[in-house]
Amino acid sequence: MPDSKFNIKLMEPSFSPWQPKKPLSKQIAVLMSGGVDSSCTAHFLASHGWEVLGITMKIPAACDGSSKGCCGADAAFVCDEIGIPHYFVDVTEAFQNLIIEPFRHAYEKAQTPNPCADCNTLLKFSLVWDLVTKTFGINYLATGHYAKVSEIDGEFRLGRAQDRTKDQSYFLYGIAAEKLPYLVLPLYEIEKTRIRQVAAELNLSVADKPESMELCFAGAGDYRVALTAEQKDNCGEMTDMHGNVIGTHNGIANYTIGQRRGLGFAAGQPLYVGKIDAAANVIALGTRDEVSSKNVRANKINILIPEDYTAGKSVFAKVRSYNDPRPCKIIDANQAGVTVEFDEAQFAPTPGQKLVLYNKDNYIIAGGTIY
Repeated sequence: MPDSKFNIKLMEPSFSPWQPKKPLSKQIAVLMSGGVDSSCTAHFLASHGWEVLGITMKIPAACDGSSKGCCGADAAFVCDEIGIPHYFVDVTEAFQNLIIEPFRHAYEKAQTPNPCADCNTLLKFSLVWDLVTKTFGINYLATGHYAKVSEIDGEFRLGRAQDRTKDQSYFLYGIAAEKLPYLVLPLYEIEKTRIRQVAAELNLSVADKPESMELCFAGAGDYRVALTAEQKDNCGEMTDMHGNVIGTHNGIANYTIGQRRGLGFAAGQPLYVGKIDAAANVIALGTRDEVSSKNVRANKINILIPEDYTAGKSVFAKVRSYNDPRPCKIIDANQAGVTVEFDEAQFAPTPGQKLVLYNKDNYIIAGGTIY
């Protein structure tokens, strides 16, 4: 069954078809990548009384779903191992238009995009979820993300996982608030070491599969694989933060704000990429202080707790996925954008990355794209 806008379509069942026997309130779809986290998520739900359907996105990458070495095929085989149906959803056209092309265009504008967050917002928790609901009537969706959904005074909140080192809530901020009551995240209080133990105990074929840190559409390489030759090889001037020419760069798409390694320039102190001027094809280097800032702005906002999204409110925020939220104050906030002022300057806030706001209880207030 295709989706008319981007030709998203459900493929034939990988093994047995979906033939539910339980009521809708106990039916759930699990988005499965073929990794150990989503595989154990499907097992946990099935063992706790849910009727589980495995869903894997077929994207334009090295993985084409045709061999067991592919991540999608891994997901299909795991579903067969634990005895649940599995389907691929072909999102090739949508992924190309919504993720890969914007990814390339972002580098042309000297931005550093976050395609994983964008994929969650635009595909997984939007188009794919909607297709699953329309096709199978299933309302509930689960993933192997490390984050939590809580009901507080009748309102559903999206928050950080118990294991802060694995927390992935930063990447999930874009989910629509009305979908939170139907989102199930079983791994929010489980440590990764335990997940691997469970997979080994179940003799799952992915038990020893390494954790992927690469972009799914770049294969085994880095993000530059997805860029054009012109983007990667268009050399230009490298300056200091005052505009003085100090060298040359190898193409702005090879650099990101805050980058220190691979600059091709030696100085008496550590220098970082502080500015990228796409129009002039110039990169400026600066000290850590020079590339840090207290004020950060974002647009394309998704709001999850409207009452906390107000000017003057003291909150916490992250400008990259691997930091803890830092204290800041909302200076200006509306549907179009937000400006925050951090108590301490943040290192290299990067256009294209995400600014995610949290309250004191570690629940997401809102998030958007830094510009």
